[in-house]
Amino acid sequence: MGNSLDHFGRMPDGQAVERIAIAGGGLKASVLTYGATLQDLRIEGVDHPLVLGAPELAPYLGPMNYFGALVGRFANRIAGGSFSIDGERFQVPPNWLEKHALHGGVQGTGKKVWRIADAATDRVRLEFTLPDRDMGFPGAMKILVDVSLPGEAALSFDIRAEADAATPCSFAHHSYFNLDGSADITGHELSIEADSYLPVDADLIPTGEIAPVAGTKFDFRRPKTVGTNCIDHNFCLSDGQRPIRPVAVLRAPSSGLSMTVETTEPGLQVYDGRNMRAMDAPGLDNRRYGPFAGIALETQSWPDAPNQPGFPSAILRPDETYRHVVRYVFQKESGG
Repeated sequence: MGNSLDHFGRMPDGQAVERIAIAGGGLKASVLTYGATLQDLRIEGVDHPLVLGAPELAPYLGPMNYFGALVGRFANRIAGGSFSIDGERFQVPPNWLEKHALHGGVQGTGKKVWRIADAATDRVRLEFTLPDRDMGFPGAMKILVDVSLPGEAALSFDIRAEADAATPCSFAHHSYFNLDGSADITGHELSIEADSYLPVDADLIPTGEIAPVAGTKFDFRRPKTVGTNCIDHNFCLSDGQRPIRPVAVLRAPSSGLSMTVETTEPGLQVYDGRNMRAMDAPGLDNRRYGPFAGIALETQSWPDAPNQPGFPSAILRPDETYRHVVRYVFQKESGG
């Protein structure tokens, strides 16, 4: 399957949403202009999709909110939706529990219709420019993401951003992965290169503590079953951006398929999908999704970083370029 473009649907305001198909390195992917969303992902020799998705646009505007999207301009949560930069206070309209900001606010980048800037058989570049004070954030911000299949069963997101004023900046790819096509991922095995994690309060806002994983359910330094541990937490990979390196491995013993997550980012938000509602709308291949149907492994800055001086800074300034690379590399065990 080479690069192809087709009409996927229309937004409530009439904007057209397109779907771009790319292929390379044993993978096939479909990307939507809505939210820069990974709508489908397949690997040769496996008869089920590797991500959760929908065959039409409507579910993405409802129960499949954020599935596969590129969320920002600040992924994850900001306490109270408010923060200060250089002594000036800013407010994002709350869209999490009616108290906090989540994934850039009510209309973050995961809910915008992006522009196709370039495309080839194995890659697509999408662009979007956020105006100054969009969702209350300071500064106009130009964002581009290169989604590519560079070879050896790898899926890559190369995200760049520049802004004309100091502003929070953290993007995350928000696919839910399922590597065996079963109804839930509780039998998948996960390992994470993290010695610490961020405890959260009842609203899932970090408390400010950086806690060791040792002796807790968050200790994935050696592979263990995901189970039903109710995880929606940031794992601390480093105290700032690093050259791209492996940070986690997800494996489905029943299929023999594994996925290594490689990134430049200091944090990995793991969400096991426990609160995913049973959905009336069918997913890919007419599958029905419910609790634990997929697991999100979101590389990003640490949540609530603009309000936490002890966390790695997530403020982008006008003389800087934000660059975040994440790769998901798949491998199938022989005989699996």
